[in-house]
Amino acid sequence: GAQDSCSHQCGELLRTCSCQVTCQSLGICCPDYKEFCLQISPYSGSLMGGKDFLIESRALNASSVLTCRFKQKIKTSGYVAKDGKAHCISPLLYETGFIPFEVSTDDGLTFPYSGTWLSVHHSKVSDGEKCTLVNETKWQYYGTPNTDGNLTLTWTHQALAATHINIEVWGYQETGDSYSENWLAEWKYLYTLARAIPNTGIFSFIPVPAKGNYSMWDFGILRIIPSSYSDGQSNIPSVWSTEHALAWHLGKDFRDDPNAWATAKCIEWDRKEEKLPNFMEEIIDCPCTLAQARADTGRFHTDYGCDIEKGSVCTYHPGAVHCVRAIQASPQYASGQQCCYDSTGTQILTHDSTGGSTPDRGHDWGSPPFMKPPRIPGFSHWLYDVVSFYYCCLWSDNCHFYMKRRPSSDCRTYRPPRAGKGFRTP
Repeated sequence: GAQDSCSHQCGELLRTCSCQVTCQSLGICCPDYKEFCLQISPYSGSLMGGKDFLIESRALNASSVLTCRFKQKIKTSGYVAKDGKAHCISPLLYETGFIPFEVSTDDGLTFPYSGTWLSVHHSKVSDGEKCTLVNETKWQYYGTPNTDGNLTLTWTHQALAATHINIEVWGYQETGDSYSENWLAEWKYLYTLARAIPNTGIFSFIPVPAKGNYSMWDFGILRIIPSSYSDGQSNIPSVWSTEHALAWHLGKDFRDDPNAWATAKCIEWDRKEEKLPNFMEEIIDCPCTLAQARADTGRFHTDYGCDIEKGSVCTYHPGAVHCVRAIQASPQYASGQQCCYDSTGTQILTHDSTGGSTPDRGHDWGSPPFMKPPRIPGFSHWLYDVVSFYYCCLWSDNCHFYMKRRPSSDCRTYRPPRAGKGFRTP
């Protein structure tokens, strides 16, 4: 009889043949497996989206109108390049992990082709894929004493096929009531910083306070897009910066007296924290020593922001050589634990030093099922635990407020993992 087809069936084991990934090594693929079950390159990119990826399939030809659909609902435009190869653009997602996508060649009527995209934490994406805030500290301290002049942004200009580009400012916010059903996360286009400038890979400017309400946004990101697209258009080819504290665009009130502005923000944050549930009771204690922390790979993982193997660049933890984070978010509040160690291998506690280990109301890596606060990878954590650190510790001298709300967990209840038992005959 006729063999089954993989159209609409990728990942399934059919009656006469297979459309599962393992079918190739087993030699049991349906004849059209490679046509419908898509291999893509690159196969991963930042959860912020805007990454162009190539689809390796013979079936898609130049006359097709391609539509790419992620999670059966987010549509992005695809295109067929001059060489006849098909491409999709990845979307902005509020989650990390494997994301199913489908492709239509009949303008969105049917989606017979499918594959998987890997959405990655924004801090894990290689630097070459992002635009770089040159001297990032200057951006994040701009307007505080002794920090002024111009700022420079660089990027790999080949990353966008365009002669002219726009640079946009986006802000992140979470609205609704904390720990309730209506708590929502949103990345929002704010304004265009530079329009139709040549795509040379470098842009310098003297920042001015943002107009209107925009200077209220103190946490955000930059996006570079081809200038042929409209402002804030979603899911188009993009190069994003790292997420950062938007000191450089804050209002005149911040620039006139950064210490007073930040102190007020710090006290406001402290009052908000007062009303939120105590997440500290449900996070695990830290390993006592650096050696224990690096050995307990089942429960703790290197913190991207302070890694002994990458030269210990520990911006937020002066004096630390290495930090780890608890892998699992806590059960009820999805909180995180972080533990930092000095060069002698001793855990640094916050009551001794501001470089100490601080627990997190929002786990830096987010946690399943993602999508809503406090589980948004990276950004929930920035909002509750990092911007507040700028308010209290970096832009003003009120670090005691922060450390009161984020005291280090010591290692009193820490138990190292037991060695695995081998099979011994008695």
